[in-house]
Formats: sequence, C-alpha cells, structure tokens
Amino acid sequence: MKTVIIKDKILEIARFGIVGTTAMMIHYGIYYLLLSFMPVNLAFTIGYFLSFLYNFMMSSYFTFRVPPSWDRFIRFGASHGTNYLLQIILLNFFVHLIGIDPKLAPIPVYAISIPVNYLLVRLAMVRKLI
Repeated sequence: MKTVIIKDKILEIARFGIVGTTAMMIHYGIYYLLLSFMPVNLAFTIGYFLSFLYNFMMSSYFTFRVPPSWDRFIRFGASHGTNYLLQIILLNFFVHLIGIDPKLAPIPVYAISIPVNYLLVRLAMVRKLI
C-alpha cells in the first residue's frame, strides 16, 4: 500500500514538473517578447498572468486530477498570488540590486520559487501538503 502511495506522489510531482515547465516556458516566452517594448515588471506580470490561466487548467485536469471549480480557482489564485509576490521581489532583487541582465534574471527566480510554489499549489488544489 505504501509503495502505491509513494508511486502516486512521484507521478504527481512529475506531472507538476511537466505543467510547471510548460507554464514557465509560456511565462518566460511572453516576458522575453514584451521586454523589448515595456518595463521589466509589466512584462513579467503579463507573462505571469497568462501562464497562470494555463497552469490552473492543467494543474486541475492533469497534475492533481481534480475538476476545476471556483473554490479551487480562488485558492490556486491565492497560492499563485503569494508565488507572484515572491517572484517579483526576487526579479527586482536580481535585476536592480545584483545587476543581472533582465533577460536572464527569471532563471534564478524560478530556481528559488518553484519548490515553494509546488507546496502552495498542492495545498490549494487538494488541501494537503503531502
């Protein structure tokens, strides 16, 4: 029985990785395109919002295999609101204080925020951390 639970968690994390990687690519792609004609924070925010919509639907159907609902959408939004704040703070830290090129700054941002995001999203979608 424990083996099945562990296998299910590993598969869930793998699905989370697939959805998260795709959402991150959508986010970064939009950010990169918009960066050439708008401020860093605005480009980052628009990319985040559009990838958020994709992420919610795929997290519901594919990652956690639960039906989307307004309740889950609100909880998912709250978890992503926290994640967005973490990411925008880190982005500004890396761009303005450390001096990393704005085109590359999202890379360390993602490296720090993705593990935190997994726990927040899991809690929002299934109301359990583990």
